[in-house]
Amino acid sequence: MQGNLPPEAQEKLEELQDLQETAQKVSAQKQQAESTLNESETALEALDDIDEDTLMYREVGELLVETEYEAAHDDLSEKVDSLEVRVEQLQKQEERVQEQFEDLQSELQQMLQGGAGGAGGGPMGPGGAGGA
Repeated sequence: MQGNLPPEAQEKLEELQDLQETAQKVSAQKQQAESTLNESETALEALDDIDEDTLMYREVGELLVETEYEAAHDDLSEKVDSLEVRVEQLQKQEERVQEQFEDLQSELQQMLQGGAGGAGGGPMGPGGAGGA
């Protein structure tokens, strides 16, 4: 089908495919950020139920390193705040890409429908079935 499209429609179709790929990447990034955010929020909630004098450890690469309650709480709070901003940014980006995709899809449909009306006379032109 793509070989029969006019160059402008072919270009729009390629843009559409690129946008679809971008949308999938953004969606995957958002899902990953949401997952990490949920884990961090759960850890922060669990930390709230722990006595501040409890001996705590933080994972640093392959090691567990002793840490203080206040440092762990502050770090987790900052991480949650940062992830909330990241998820919000990705949500907005996902919406923009979706809007661009829908606009481009509409343009392509109009282009093809407009071309379809003229396509009835296409075979009558040079090299078409009417010339055979």
